[in-house]
Amino acid sequence: MNVLLIYPEFPDTFWSFKYALSFLGKLSTHPPLGLLTIASMLPRDWSLRLVDTNVRRLRQRDLDWADAAFISAMAIQREPARQIIARCREAGLRIVAGGPLFTADHEQFDDVDHFVLNEAELTLPGFLADLARGCPQRVYSSAQFADLQQTPAPQWQLLDLRRYASMSIQFSRGCPFNCDFCNVTALLGHQVRMKSSRQIIDELDHLYALGWREDVFFVDDNFIGNKEFLKKELLPALIEWRKDKAGIPFYTEASINLAEDKILMDMMVQAGFNRVFVGIETPDEICLAECRKLQNKNRNLLEDVECIQRSGIEVQGGFIVGFDKDPPHIFQRQIDFIQKSGIVTAMVGLLQAPPGTRLYERMKAEGRLLGESSGDNVDGSTNIIPAMDLKTLLEGYRSILQHIYAPKHYYQRLRTFIRTCRPPALRSPLRFSDVRAFVRSMWRLGILGRERFHYWRLLLWTQFRYPRHMRHAVTLAIYGHHFRKMTNRHVT
Repeated sequence: MNVLLIYPEFPDTFWSFKYALSFLGKLSTHPPLGLLTIASMLPRDWSLRLVDTNVRRLRQRDLDWADAAFISAMAIQREPARQIIARCREAGLRIVAGGPLFTADHEQFDDVDHFVLNEAELTLPGFLADLARGCPQRVYSSAQFADLQQTPAPQWQLLDLRRYASMSIQFSRGCPFNCDFCNVTALLGHQVRMKSSRQIIDELDHLYALGWREDVFFVDDNFIGNKEFLKKELLPALIEWRKDKAGIPFYTEASINLAEDKILMDMMVQAGFNRVFVGIETPDEICLAECRKLQNKNRNLLEDVECIQRSGIEVQGGFIVGFDKDPPHIFQRQIDFIQKSGIVTAMVGLLQAPPGTRLYERMKAEGRLLGESSGDNVDGSTNIIPAMDLKTLLEGYRSILQHIYAPKHYYQRLRTFIRTCRPPALRSPLRFSDVRAFVRSMWRLGILGRERFHYWRLLLWTQFRYPRHMRHAVTLAIYGHHFRKMTNRHVT
């Protein structure tokens, strides 16, 4: 059987980094890790072709070649997924769909032949067995959770690696916390399930053998969900692995309690981690209690961010406005927190209620649900009726974006970060993409950009005072260009 593995296009968002990727000569930030893993679960005698429409078009000759299409998508890819399904239906292909979008909302896709939902390690084998017998059902689902030590390594060889800014690896699934607005536990559970250290090293070895030398994203929703295993097993293995390898940087997502564990932070830095995304959400204690972000309560969040950055790990932060108990001055409080923290990549969104969350059920019961969430938590939309006047909420939200991504304030925050963050202990070799990005930044930001004064001031200041942070300075200046482009979309 000839099978197309198709990944729909992402719309332009803060997280797409579209306008930053052009400096690097890349087309997408991350590969479709789910489909690459599914590829390793399919019969060996099937012929596979991956079409990531973020890096190339789905061509008619692809459809003519195929017998079936396997489509995976997240909620934000809803409309591109519909378009791909329509093309596959017109071409007469058997259509199989899975991933978060379809797991949450498969009833909305009548043209899909078969749904393989939840975790494919549990549901795909049943579908494949029924397909081989000629009696496949329409829906395969499971309330159980998979053993990740049985999960095969992704088929990286299906990718054109040159088109991506980073690769992705999954070490664990699940999160021990239970935030009101987050659907991670609804999809993946509270218990943190992990791959073995040997599995992760084998995946890295495979990537390295294919020539990959750039960033690797550990896509775990909370990388530090099992600190003991990290300290005893995975991080020592990664530290050992790096000894004879070029400096591949790692980055991931974690909860703010990372700041409590200096040993863990030091080991992560030694293993090669230089960035972590943290869901801070709000500096308001009452709102943290409202959304059950209890791990963020009763602590000095500014000191926590500074602690992580002083260890040598850049903090990227997620922030939310639109909680029922947001006070009128919340917008200025968010601005003040972001500026003081030195969080350069500050993603601010309106509260949304994804299906499967307690927030979704509460809004539905209160008659405040306006439909499905967009899947983009920083697009300035909401699917709930807020307690605050909507016009006030939208104006306040836009005021945050306009302030934090204005060149003056953005570069000021960037300097705060550089002053705070310990320089990288592991220095990666200078890559051609780094040189290209620097040259393009000098032209686009230093000559053509309206931030040129701030750009050159930053580079000179960094070169003379913090030269080991020069790569950080250039990278984050380029990020700022992307963020301002996206901000202009949201505030006009």
